[in-house]
Amino acid sequence: MRKIIIDPDICNGQPVIEGTRITVSTVIEFLSAGDSVDDVLAGYPTLTRDDVLACLAYSARLMKHSFEVGAVA
Repeated sequence: MRKIIIDPDICNGQPVIEGTRITVSTVIEFLSAGDSVDDVLAGYPTLTRDDVLACLAYSARLMKHSFEVGAVA
């Protein structure tokens, strides 16, 4: 199973699925727009179901962190 990596030389350091230039945010955006996992796999045939689930798991781990929203300037 591939994992999510961050490499400053790939997609400007955005998290991507290892061995690809497909960003986690791209996958999550499709899913949040209502596309199914099968739709994502049809659009990106190099991905596997495990890759898509890894993106969801990565996103869930990020959301466990504490965030604070404040005014900027």
